[in-house]
Amino acid sequence: MDREFTQTANRVSAVSIAANVFLSIFKLMAGIVAHSSAMVSDAVHSASDVFSTIVVIIGIRLASKGADKEHPYGHERLECVAAIILAMVLFVTGLGIGISALGKILDGSWRTVQVPGGLALAAAVISIAVKEAMFWYTRYYAKKIDSGALMADAWHHRSDALSSVGALVGIGFSMVGYPIMDSIASLVIFCFITKAAIDIFADAVRKMVDHSCDEETEQKIREVVLESQDVLGIDLFQTRIFGSKIYVDLEIAVDGSRTLWDAHNIAEQVHDHIETEFPKIKHIMVHVNPAREEN
Repeated sequence: MDREFTQTANRVSAVSIAANVFLSIFKLMAGIVAHSSAMVSDAVHSASDVFSTIVVIIGIRLASKGADKEHPYGHERLECVAAIILAMVLFVTGLGIGISALGKILDGSWRTVQVPGGLALAAAVISIAVKEAMFWYTRYYAKKIDSGALMADAWHHRSDALSSVGALVGIGFSMVGYPIMDSIASLVIFCFITKAAIDIFADAVRKMVDHSCDEETEQKIREVVLESQDVLGIDLFQTRIFGSKIYVDLEIAVDGSRTLWDAHNIAEQVHDHIETEFPKIKHIMVHVNPAREEN
């Protein structure tokens, strides 16, 4: 992983931690003053996001370590491990919200919920705005640097925003005499959070297991290879995803009468051209075969 990747991820993570610390303290104070258990729970959820972001930072720093004797292909997959951990934390968070909400509906405890004050309502609105902004901010940079761990953290922001939506609905309806809506909204939030966790987990596992990149990318790489007038054909073409990077194994056909030096230079040109056009490609193995003569 390059320096820009690590610096961007660290900068975004630092902003996330600062925002979550602020929201945790603000929502906790608002929940206590306004007598809102939903807002206090939401404050705890925001505090858990600080832990998640720390996992992202650790995962990206470990993944950015260069190759060594024990890991000649680098450590990129450790970022996938961080994404899997975050997906599990996200799932457990959503499951806790769902179980709590279902329990309140079944045992009727929602009837005894104390009516919260207006400060809790305002805190929920502010939380939704800040967390949704953090989701889009983190998501933008996660896509820019193609970071699964950062994308997982983005969805953790979205889960917190959804949690605050649930708190807003619950507080609002509690103030007008319908406290059960708090629990119903939490069940809907549970579904959204669970789906996000499963998607993040599936994407991380997919990157952990060697598989080829998408057909569109492979076709573009083929076109770049064949742009060289010295390449008469492609005998073998394989790609595999390693973490967030792509590895390519390539066998090209050239005129069999060319010297070894010529073949080497052609391979070098193809190699360099591909790496220039596709920054996500970390390693290319180019083998040269003599072109078969047609009868």
